Amino acid sequence: MGLTQKLHTPHSGDYEQPTGLFINNEWVKGVDGKTFEVINPATEEVIVSVHEATEKDVDIAVAAARKAFEGPWRRETPEQRGRYLAKLADLFEANVDVLAAVESLDNGKALSMAKGDVGMAAGCLRYYGGWADKIEGKVIETTHDAFNYTKKEPIGVCGQIIPWNFPILMWAWKIGPAIACGNTVVLKTAEQTPLSALVACNLIKEAGFPPGVINVISGFGKVAGAAISSHMDIDKVAFTGSTVVGRQIMKAAAGSNLKKVTLELGGKSPNIVFADADIDNAISWVNFGIYFNHGQCCCAGSRVYVQEDIYDKFIERFKARAAKNEVGDPFHADTFQGPQVSQLQFDRIMGYIESGKKEGATVVTGGKRKGTKGYFIEPTIFSNVTEDMKIVQEEIFGPVCSIAKFKTKEEIIKTANASNYGLAAAVHTSNLNTALEVSNALRAGTVWVNAYNMLHHALPFGGYKESGIGRELGEAALDNYTQIKTVSIRLGDALFG
Repeated sequence: MGLTQKLHTPHSGDYEQPTGLFINNEWVKGVDGKTFEVINPATEEVIVSVHEATEKDVDIAVAAARKAFEGPWRRETPEQRGRYLAKLADLFEANVDVLAAVESLDNGKALSMAKGDVGMAAGCLRYYGGWADKIEGKVIETTHDAFNYTKKEPIGVCGQIIPWNFPILMWAWKIGPAIACGNTVVLKTAEQTPLSALVACNLIKEAGFPPGVINVISGFGKVAGAAISSHMDIDKVAFTGSTVVGRQIMKAAAGSNLKKVTLELGGKSPNIVFADADIDNAISWVNFGIYFNHGQCCCAGSRVYVQEDIYDKFIERFKARAAKNEVGDPFHADTFQGPQVSQLQFDRIMGYIESGKKEGATVVTGGKRKGTKGYFIEPTIFSNVTEDMKIVQEEIFGPVCSIAKFKTKEEIIKTANASNYGLAAAVHTSNLNTALEVSNALRAGTVWVNAYNMLHHALPFGGYKESGIGRELGEAALDNYTQIKTVSIRLGDALFG
């Protein structure tokens, strides 16, 4: 099998799809010659096969990253690092059509959403390009005969493992801050959705990055991901995905060289609607909060709580709004919700829907497969739920939400916080005091007020409790990719003779 293949999308037409491993600025085959198939979730057909990285390929990629870090990249100026990232952002924008089309092809998300992701990815890269020459230390006064300062230095070779729900956006979220801080990268794509990340690698060379600075491999978590997590020459690992896998990565990091770890993990986020909220506005955001990206969003507002005064009216109007969501071919202009990413994810979601029915919850709308081809699921709402049901307790990662009523602020704060997760939450109200009081009381890394899923590259994002360690985005992400060195210079004579 070659290293590229001509493919076609309805939006971009014919294009050359890289299928190899991107190591040292070159496309190479896997050492063991293994490949795996990438499936179109809208048709259940094979798109293409790509080369699979094993432990041997991880070793080669890490060696390339280490050589670059200890060589020319370590001497590169912060200003030039920023220029590389800014150029890469420009190239993302210039190639938005093909990047978005490929994203829709193997992930299944609506083309309009994919274009938004590419734009946000470009914004993220440009943002961190701006930070590259603004990472500073400080002078610290102690005594008159000492001069002390700190400096922030790169950690070294960073292993990065990204998920399948936002492939190109997570590519940028991980690479941007790591490169801005002067690190080198070995990034593993999700095995379900490697294609857009591989297309983006051609832009790395075009942007002028030196060989070995950014290396991108395709492979399976249990092989390539495990090799990254336990590699003795990787200094830091960053992972976005499930809490279960996050635990395994922490163990591997601790059991190897005690590498630094950041984790952005699962969620079961409460979306709280008070009786004084603008109900039409709230319904719009609740709908977007759960059905955006087919519900495959770690911060999805899957636990909806509505104050009892408006509960019945809210359910009827939310049901009508959910029915308007266009579910279908991601390349159709009107599509809002595409297919779930894989057969495995489809089966998992349908299993949760059956669990909800068996446990006595009421299906307000949806609850079934849509069509006979592709991994499409109807937007689903459950009512008459109790807090001990699986569909309320566990992350479903699909277009399924539960809706329950509450009476008071005190009650809903307690209920909302009664979860092992703490990634995000939202409050809908017209009362500023309520917004502030409840937002401050919620144990979540992000709280939206009268909105949902409004992420921005300048705003830190990450979780409390089992939703992760560390923060993505904003200035806060730079802390994940730097380490502080203290230098203390003695100015006076010897103290001890």
